Amino acid sequence: MKSLLATLALTTALTLPGLAMARPVTLSTTLSAYGGDGAYLALYVTDPQGAYAGSLWLAGGKSKYYKHLSDWYRATGGDPAQINGITGASVGAGRTLEITLDLADALFDAGYTLHIDAAVEDMQDSPNEVAVPLTTAGAGKPVPGRRYASSFGYAF
Repeated sequence: MKSLLATLALTTALTLPGLAMARPVTLSTTLSAYGGDGAYLALYVTDPQGAYAGSLWLAGGKSKYYKHLSDWYRATGGDPAQINGITGASVGAGRTLEITLDLADALFDAGYTLHIDAAVEDMQDSPNEVAVPLTTAGAGKPVPGRRYASSFGYAF
């Protein structure tokens, strides 16, 4: 159900012509052992012009902390409709968040970028913790985060 909601949210946000084909994509974010509470993570996509295209997942259940995911929050205004049905628990230090979603094929090799904003209570926020172009060639190639994520990768 969650993958269906994520696909519908992105397909609707992108208003792609014609019928959009989708494939299951596994997103894996491994956090470093930063020594703090669980991290809130917002995974979202921007279009080739850098405009917000849709939310994929939000890890962390208390909406009062969403404003600390500043780039995502600015793009969405913190609108709960952007994440309804695509949320989960925060992610502990040294742990891995792995989710599988159906993403439209049109997002790959077309200039779209996947972003992750991160926030940890009583620690510095990390907007744009990860920013990676969605390309078929990038699948299976982990990239490091800036502060809290030791690596992020996606696979088909």
